[in-house]
Amino acid sequence: MTQIALLPDGRLHLQHGPIDCLVRAWGKHSEIHAAYRQAADAFPAILPELCRELPILRLPQPNLRPTGKIARAMHAAVAPFTADFITPMAAVAGAVAEAVLAALKKDRDLTRAFVNNGGDIAFHLAPGQSLRAGLVSDLTNPALDGAFLLEAHAPARGLATSGRACKGHGGRSFSRGIADSVSVLAKTAAQADAAATIIANAIDLPGHPAITRRPASDIDPDSDLGDLAITWDVGPLTTQEIHSALEAGNHVAAQLRQSHLIEGAVLCLRGQNIVCGAAALEIA
Repeated sequence: MTQIALLPDGRLHLQHGPIDCLVRAWGKHSEIHAAYRQAADAFPAILPELCRELPILRLPQPNLRPTGKIARAMHAAVAPFTADFITPMAAVAGAVAEAVLAALKKDRDLTRAFVNNGGDIAFHLAPGQSLRAGLVSDLTNPALDGAFLLEAHAPARGLATSGRACKGHGGRSFSRGIADSVSVLAKTAAQADAAATIIANAIDLPGHPAITRRPASDIDPDSDLGDLAITWDVGPLTTQEIHSALEAGNHVAAQLRQSHLIEGAVLCLRGQNIVCGAAALEIA
């Protein structure tokens, strides 16, 4: 069932199945009202559209090209990363955020706007405008550890975060790496979502005895990762091991930035952080 509600703080809440979006717009009252109505009207069709193509969206890439607009955005976002295992589902949250944002701002005069879909964010900034977005360095113990400064003159319009699922802690996705979190700025939210997945997978210590892995299908039979091993638990690590794992991820992030696939990233593990690129970040 689709749930749509205007919250007391002025945000619009849109929820349907696993899709859970918080939406905010700034501008004239009449423009905000019309924008929220547009987003609310478009929202109920999103999940059914994705479900119709779900078998294709769960296929490892490269593979069949889907037909729906959001599905095509997911497919395009993961296309640069097919040297590793990836499916279009790696970009689903970011692509949905983009679709809601597109409906929100269509023909509207808004100064700022964002759609936060479970931590993956698509945002709009008119010239001279800016937003701050919180940084959570450990997804298993959420706390505000800093903030990104998102500015209109910068090319990024998407911010996504990925990280491992930990024993005893839920999550919307799995990771093959050990990162507490990887936050990525990219031109679109779908691109940021896919890149965050790839970088998080690269932050790893293969074969380390303190890392427990399980087949994704054992935890979620519907996972697009099938029988691939995902990180289930991470035991004690030395400072040098943490640094080595982060550097492995930073190497991948630097390559993606050099290829203009991301604008910047923040990689976090056990209290250590690496900032790649020009991410404007304020540490709390």
